[in-house]
Amino acid sequence: MKIILREDVSNEKFKFRDSKRMFVGGVPAIINRISFTGELGYEIYVAPHYQIKLYEELMEAGREFNIKLFGARALMSMRLEKNWGAWTLDYRPDFSAKETGLDMFINWDKDFIGKEKAQTENSSCKLTPLIVETNDIDVTNNEAVMNGKDSIGYVTSGGFAHFVNKSVAFTFIDKEKIKSENKIQVEINGDLFNCSIIKEPLYDPSGQKMRS
Repeated sequence: MKIILREDVSNEKFKFRDSKRMFVGGVPAIINRISFTGELGYEIYVAPHYQIKLYEELMEAGREFNIKLFGARALMSMRLEKNWGAWTLDYRPDFSAKETGLDMFINWDKDFIGKEKAQTENSSCKLTPLIVETNDIDVTNNEAVMNGKDSIGYVTSGGFAHFVNKSVAFTFIDKEKIKSENKIQVEINGDLFNCSIIKEPLYDPSGQKMRS
């Protein structure tokens, strides 16, 4: 077995969302223990001139485990199953932290510019993931979200979640406008498709896999 890392990255020494500087295959790197796929994963940041060396070391070490590459489209599909929003799509400057749910990462005990405004914000619009009841078409973005005859928001991103075999849409909707007697629907290419709100991640809702 080829050893490319000598640091202790056990759960006790390197917890989920921790960051450390270490060497990977002889390459100096910053490692974040974070996952966009829902599985145990790491983000490795290195200077540009080390990227080929790092790639070669990882592929060589992973050969005996049948390591495979996968693309950005697969990554974007897997993140839908974990309710992870994507920057520039679901997370962007025109949405506040409270509207996107990112306020959970804010330390409200600290002083920062805009703190008072952020604390007193009273928006009923929320980033809300939906399951779309369709078998042959998916959202891209900017499709309308309807509740009866009322438009209550729009799609920010979405696609097909292959592991759970469901079509998912991330939406920015005004929850105060939802009338319980009407179904939530998304308009795709002029047709309306029924939807249901995703209340917890579709894949590994407890998050144990990425913390294992």
